Amino acid sequence: MELIQSFLNLVAPPFTVVSLSLLLPHYVVFKYFFSLVRGLFSEDVTGKVVLITGASSGIGENLAYEYAKRGAQLALVARRESSLEEAAEAARYYGSPEVITIAGDVSELSDCRRIIDDTMNHFGRLDHLVNNAGIANMTLFEEIIDITSFKKIMETNYWGSVYMTWLSIPYLKNRGGKIIVVSSAAAWLPSPRMSIYNASKAALRSFFETLRVEMSPEIGITVVTPGFVESEITKGKALYSHGRMEVYQDVRDALVGAIPVETAAACAKAIVRSACRGDRYLTEPSWYNAAYYLKAFCPEVVEWCYRILVYTTPGTSAAEALNKQILDLTGAKTAMYPPSIHSVEINDD
Repeated sequence: MELIQSFLNLVAPPFTVVSLSLLLPHYVVFKYFFSLVRGLFSEDVTGKVVLITGASSGIGENLAYEYAKRGAQLALVARRESSLEEAAEAARYYGSPEVITIAGDVSELSDCRRIIDDTMNHFGRLDHLVNNAGIANMTLFEEIIDITSFKKIMETNYWGSVYMTWLSIPYLKNRGGKIIVVSSAAAWLPSPRMSIYNASKAALRSFFETLRVEMSPEIGITVVTPGFVESEITKGKALYSHGRMEVYQDVRDALVGAIPVETAAACAKAIVRSACRGDRYLTEPSWYNAAYYLKAFCPEVVEWCYRILVYTTPGTSAAEALNKQILDLTGAKTAMYPPSIHSVEINDD
């Protein structure tokens, strides 16, 4: 056995390099052609039923509007009833023939079961499930005071999507439906202060890649990995050291720096277009793909940049991060951040 392992250790790397050099150009051409074909035969969601979690703000809210413009019927889910009703009213204005709202917490299996039951009892079908609900942390791991307070991140971001998917699969299979899961570029970028959030998004990506193997071709799965997008998270709302949901824009500025933040409307438009095309993956904005390859081939460079630009030692204010100082010095925030995330006001009804 050891001899076989030694042989494979010796042969596998050069075999892989040679195989890729021969096959990769043809594979890229095939994928490009197939992408064009998918674009020509994009799915028409008129009258179809789309369930969106985390629909009261940010990407989820704007996904509701994009699907509404395409004539889909909507089941919108979030914890905050007032904000959810406002989003539903706007979705009706944008063209959705029917919208229902369901208040619930996807981290609770009982709530997820009620959400699916209410959707099926009302519409009798489910065509797209959009797993979007999520929360973040923005504190150094070493500064966490009560680690158990941060279980909520995995329970919402990961288990919430798993629960909703598990309950939806029978109905999606009947319709040849699709699952759209909003992971994050954080799944592969080791941004300090967001360790648990990053892990939850990496878990999402791995889970749904595995599920795609099990469910294809009966259910299509699109894994979305957005970069910095207009939302309550990029406003600075997250769990901090005490495990409470708070808003600190100095920490947000240290993390984001002068990187442009995409509007939620632009991101949602790209997601719905990608889902209707049947894409396997979407990174939005697409230039974040460069970060993926940089992380894959030069991980030390990525880690070094984070330590220089973002990291501050425990007990030190995030305002001292080089990213924050550059942002303040250049005044880039006005040009790089959508106006909605300049304010610290959060609707927590």
